[in-house]
Amino acid sequence: MGLYVRKPERRGVLWLRDFLLGLTEPVQIAAGGGKLPLRVETLVVGAFQSNCFLVCAGDSPDGIVIDPGADPERILARLTDWGGGVSAILLTHAHLDHVGAVAELARATGAPIYLHPADRFLYDAVADQGRMFGIFVEQPPVPDEELSDGQVLEFGGIKLSVRYAPGHSPGGVVFVGPDVAFVGDCVFAGSIGRTDLAGGDMRTLLTSIKQRILTLPASTVLYSGHGPATTVEREARSNPFLIEGGFA
Repeated sequence: MGLYVRKPERRGVLWLRDFLLGLTEPVQIAAGGGKLPLRVETLVVGAFQSNCFLVCAGDSPDGIVIDPGADPERILARLTDWGGGVSAILLTHAHLDHVGAVAELARATGAPIYLHPADRFLYDAVADQGRMFGIFVEQPPVPDEELSDGQVLEFGGIKLSVRYAPGHSPGGVVFVGPDVAFVGDCVFAGSIGRTDLAGGDMRTLLTSIKQRILTLPASTVLYSGHGPATTVEREARSNPFLIEGGFA
């Protein structure tokens, strides 16, 4: 939920504007090793402008949903446009702005919910999180599967590995696919996740970014929980929080 931001720069504002104008455009990520490419579509949802990702392999209509934070009707409408089913609901962490639409989405699709157990206390208090911001959020059902470091998830032609990456929250994870990673609120284009919420820790977050994200190939596309996509190379070279932290 949220991020650290440096003083506004016009270049950054224009970049964000251009991103928002095209935020529902699907992106094809070419995969190596003869694997099907991933199709990634970003929906910016809710008051916190969180990124929800719809992912499928190749031209398959079946896919997964990552971090459905709000606007369940809109997410479901887009899934209907895709014409396929939902194999899983994957959660990078359990802050309100990333799980707020889980209840309705799970009910409508029957898809299993995946969450790291260290974030279960946040997940179980989602309705309370909503009340703190004056937002009604339906309490989602108990997660079906617990995520763990090194776990490999396969859904049709989609294959993702799980990297445990705490710091923004105790149970944060990164989902790594061919040439792409879904990093939640660990790192953003030019920024990093906040650590002043329950269970957050700056040193832990910086270590997670260094060991779990910056060790990916430089060309890996990073899909963050807020804002535009970026790459490992770009953040290692120019992210001020990582450079000042001595990690880039």
